[in-house]
Amino acid sequence: MATTFKVNKVETTPIAGQKPGTSGLRKKVVEFQKEHYLENFVQATFLTLEQRGQLALDGSKPFTLVLGGDGRYYNDKAIQTILKLAAANGVSEVYVGQNGILSTPAVSTVIRKRKATGGIVLTASHNPGGPTNDFGIKYNIENGGPAPEAVTDQIFKFTTTISSYSIADFPDVDISKSNQTFSLHNSSTNKSFTVHLIDSVSDYLELMQTIFDFSKIKNLLSRPDFKIKLDSLSGVTGIYSEEIFHKTLGVPLTSLLNYTPLPDFGGHHPDPNLTYAHDLVTVMSSSAYELGAAFDGDGDRNMILGRNFFLTPSDSLAVIVANSEYIPYFKARGISAVSRSMPTSMALDQVARDRKIKFYEVPTGWKFFGNIMDNSTGGGVICGEESFGTGSDHIREKDGVWAVLAWMSILAAKNETTEVGKFVGIEQICKEHWKAFGRNYYCRYDYEEVDAKEAAKMMERIRTFVDTFEREKKVDQLESAELKLKLADDFEYRDEFDSSVSKHQGLRFLYEDGSRIVWRLSGTGSVGATIRLYIEKYENPDSGRLNLETKDVV
Repeated sequence: MATTFKVNKVETTPIAGQKPGTSGLRKKVVEFQKEHYLENFVQATFLTLEQRGQLALDGSKPFTLVLGGDGRYYNDKAIQTILKLAAANGVSEVYVGQNGILSTPAVSTVIRKRKATGGIVLTASHNPGGPTNDFGIKYNIENGGPAPEAVTDQIFKFTTTISSYSIADFPDVDISKSNQTFSLHNSSTNKSFTVHLIDSVSDYLELMQTIFDFSKIKNLLSRPDFKIKLDSLSGVTGIYSEEIFHKTLGVPLTSLLNYTPLPDFGGHHPDPNLTYAHDLVTVMSSSAYELGAAFDGDGDRNMILGRNFFLTPSDSLAVIVANSEYIPYFKARGISAVSRSMPTSMALDQVARDRKIKFYEVPTGWKFFGNIMDNSTGGGVICGEESFGTGSDHIREKDGVWAVLAWMSILAAKNETTEVGKFVGIEQICKEHWKAFGRNYYCRYDYEEVDAKEAAKMMERIRTFVDTFEREKKVDQLESAELKLKLADDFEYRDEFDSSVSKHQGLRFLYEDGSRIVWRLSGTGSVGATIRLYIEKYENPDSGRLNLETKDVV
């Protein structure tokens, strides 16, 4: 017999600062632990879904939700609170990952496979975890991707007017086991509420096996001259690496670093870059390994390394597109469109132009790729961001494990007939790519936790250079005899599919030779403001300047 529960209405007041950023609401754990904080935001989300006609708060309309997170501190408690809020607000069933854990790519996978109405992802992505660090929450829509600005703006609006929330009074649900179902009964509405506990990996693994040729990847891994190291930085990807790379593909467990998810990420800063994945960088500086990869806290970001070689995310994206025929998913379908975020280097543009592929430049935030993926026909879609995010239309999130499997597929194809000891590695593949398309030297500088007001003032000062260019078609402070500006603007994106407009997405200064300088404020931090500066210099294939150090060029 199903457990019966009643619904309590709790009075509350608006809490300032609950506006979602680039990818959801991120704050310190202590903020989320404050009275009503999480409840207010989740209730605002349900009110938004009701207003949009997707959810009936009395349970009269079927609504399926996917719920999970990266396992960071407070994930387990937030899961229980959200289940009780969902039950009280007309949600009919929820799919929850075992122990409340689902990578962000897996949430997107489950939403799409189970035909859910949406999902709630509990993550602060690459931000640190633990009692004094960060927590986050975001809503994903029915296509599996992050909610667009029209939805997040509505959520924020409700957080500024909320006066109460509804929450069920049943005991915490045991989420420690998978493949179990719990049924509960709302005594007020006479409607049922069902919780499905699912294996955190199986749906995602099944999808990967339809995209890549695992037999060819196994052959690659059987070569005596090919070894890999994968570092999950104690984030959620550990359980996916163990199941996919170790148990399914046969990678030795010793090749997996930090593969046990921990609430504080074991003290790691789970951001897969050269600074925070330093242990992997050290390992890859030797001649023992041909492929190294690191993942972030929730599994959507990746860093790829070759033997003593750093592959920039921008180059990784361009090379994957240029070699997409080695991935069965794209060999069968072709590519109908590619896209990058505006700050990402223009390496992808060169490939799209050469291959005559439809190209889109969008603001930072994976949510902007969703409409392109949903509306492009005649082939697949590959997208990427300079912030270590790469993915395709197999789901609607960027996908770290997907990127590693894509590179394994390329390496397998390039080495199908090579002799042992003559392995064609990532660096060689990249250099051949530059010979064909040219090289976009690229770097990014981050200024974190700066005073928000001062950051805004600085951006306004730089915006005056845009105004100067619009009047005079030059900006003396940003030009030289060798570098002449072609365009200066405040990037604005008009979505051709839904006609939405996203303004003030970054200040761009484009030069006649293909170089760029970009300034933008980031929306992924939890405290203060983050200013990002991007500098890019293009060298054409016959320049003789393709193999220099980035620092010597930009």
